[in-house]
Amino acid sequence: MLKLSVLDQSVAMAERPHAQSIQETLALAQHCEALGYHRFWVSEHHSHPSIVGTAPEVLMAAIAMRTERIRIGSAGVMLPHYSALKVAEQFRVLDSLAPGRIDLGVGRAPGSDGRTAFALNPNANTAAAQFPQQVQDLVAWVTGAPLPDGHPFREIKAHPLATDINTSPDVWMLGTSEYGAQVAAHFGLPYSFAHFITEGRGTAQAIDLYRQQYRPSERHPEPHANICVWALTADTEAEAERLFTSRARSRLSRDRGLLLPIMPPSDDPANAFSAVERPRVDMMRRNAFVGTPDQVGARLRELGTELGLDEIVVLTWTYDLEARKRSYGLLAAEFGLQG
Repeated sequence: MLKLSVLDQSVAMAERPHAQSIQETLALAQHCEALGYHRFWVSEHHSHPSIVGTAPEVLMAAIAMRTERIRIGSAGVMLPHYSALKVAEQFRVLDSLAPGRIDLGVGRAPGSDGRTAFALNPNANTAAAQFPQQVQDLVAWVTGAPLPDGHPFREIKAHPLATDINTSPDVWMLGTSEYGAQVAAHFGLPYSFAHFITEGRGTAQAIDLYRQQYRPSERHPEPHANICVWALTADTEAEAERLFTSRARSRLSRDRGLLLPIMPPSDDPANAFSAVERPRVDMMRRNAFVGTPDQVGARLRELGTELGLDEIVVLTWTYDLEARKRSYGLLAAEFGLQG
C-alpha cells in the first residue's frame, strides 16, 4: 500500500491577505486528517512573495491543537539559520503537545535569497559548512541521546526531556541533491527528496545513493525514503487543466526572476499563454501530475514502484481552498485512504 502525505506551503494569493493563507493551512490540515493522510508537513521560506509560511514550528503547534491522529512535520527547518539546541527545544515542546506525532524535517538550503539568509544569521555561510555537526547535535538533543564524549555541550539537555526515544520527534533529512542523501545515510535518518523542486531530476540517483550508503541507527535500522511531488486532481481533466494555469503562470514568472502571489486560474486554458510561453508550459504539464484521480493515481503508483517507495508526499497549489481540498479528497478516494 502506498501511503499518501501532504506538504502545504501557505501560498500567497493575489488580492488576498497573507493571514488568510495561514488560516487555510490550518483548515487543510484538519481536512487531510479527516481524509486519512499519513502526515501533514509545512515549509519554511523567508521574504518570499509567493510563500508566506515562515515559521513551521509555530504553525505546527496550531495544527497540533486542531488534530488528533495525523503526523505533523516541518519540511523543513533550515538549520543553518538557527542554533541546534533552540530547534531541539522547540520540537521537544511540540512533542509534548502531540506525543509521537512530530516530524522534524531539516534542510541546509536557505529557503530565501542570500541577503535574507544573512539577515537571519550573519554567520550563515559558516553554519552551512558545519551542517553535519549541527545535525548530530540536533538528533541527540531531540531524542535525549547523549552527545559524544568530550563534546563541549555534553551536559546540556533540551527540555522538556524525552521519556522514550521511540516517541520523540522523528528527524528527517530533506534535500534536492546527493548531499542531503549522504548526510541522511551517514546518520541513519529518514530522507525526503523534493521532486517538485527539481521536476524529477536527480530523484532516482539521490534515493539510490541514500540506500547504498545507509548506516543503520537504533531508531531506523533500515533506510526509509519518500519524495514530495506537485500534484493536482479534479473531477474532470478539463477542470484540472484550468486549475493548473495558476501554477503554470507562477512558474513562468519565476523563470523570469519574479516571485509573485498566485493568480486565479484562467477560464480559457488553451489561450492562457503566448506562443513563446507555450513550449515551457507544455514541458511543465508533462512533468506535472495533473488530471483526474485515476490519471494522477496511476502516475503516482508507477513512480512509487519505480523508486521502491511506500510513501509519497503531495503538494498542491490552487487559488481557492475548496479546489485544493477537493483535489486531496479525490486523491484520497482513489487510494482508498481511511479517515
